Amino acid sequence: MTQATVQLSNDIMTEAVKYASVYTRSVSMQIEHWAKIGKLAEENPDLPYAFIEDVLIGKSELDNGDVLPFEFRQY
Repeated sequence: MTQATVQLSNDIMTEAVKYASVYTRSVSMQIEHWAKIGKLAEENPDLPYAFIEDVLIGKSELDNGDVLPFEFRQY
């Protein structure tokens, strides 16, 4: 993985430290999280944040094998 030095404003860094602490992430992980959410939001402007968050949670569950098959009922 290529790493780059990025300069961020003090305001962004202060917020990243605060949110990282709340969500038990490192500051760089918090900034990556925001970047991922922002990218997805730009690519899908009609989707609300809660939907994007639910999709990411579902993908994480799928990637970790934490899923159950859905069984259709016939009436």
